[in-house]
Amino acid sequence: MTVAYTFDIFSSLDGYGAAGGDWTGYWGKQGPELLDHRLALYAEEQRMVLGAHTYRAFADMLASSTADSDVRDPWVTRMRSLPATVVSTTLEEPLDWPDAQVVSGDAVDVVARLKEESPVPLRSHGSLSMNRALMAAGLVDRVQVTLFPVITGRTGLEPIFRGAADFDLELIEQRTLDGSIQELVYRPALHA
Repeated sequence: MTVAYTFDIFSSLDGYGAAGGDWTGYWGKQGPELLDHRLALYAEEQRMVLGAHTYRAFADMLASSTADSDVRDPWVTRMRSLPATVVSTTLEEPLDWPDAQVVSGDAVDVVARLKEESPVPLRSHGSLSMNRALMAAGLVDRVQVTLFPVITGRTGLEPIFRGAADFDLELIEQRTLDGSIQELVYRPALHA
């Protein structure tokens, strides 16, 4: 039996995973409900799956952060304590992540094998190009989008679905956090 794989992503309303300019983390919109909900999501036993680019971004952010910064919110600390598989042909162990292993190869093959062998669900936060490929291969069971109430037309970075295949999405969960942040969980299917 295969375990579920969740592609977990933060997004602006116009589909960017980050922004430049004077935007701060969470686009400055985080509140206690969001942070508590994120911690509860990551309290469950699961394995993180990251691409090399996202792993490097997390490692750099954490290395340059202070104990009081948003980067070290409790849910991020919990995420970093989970076992992780980093799919990369360029990184080598040891990684600056307590329980991470590097697996070289095509992400589709690596994740297909993990879905068969892992005793716990799989989750990926970010890793955009990897997750677009996994969606196209039918390996993503849930797309969890945390939609922040901002438009970053001039300063948006990392368009989440640029170059992705076409998908139909079945809404399976939704919630509003802190009065304005939407969490939408979808079951994706390639559009025929």
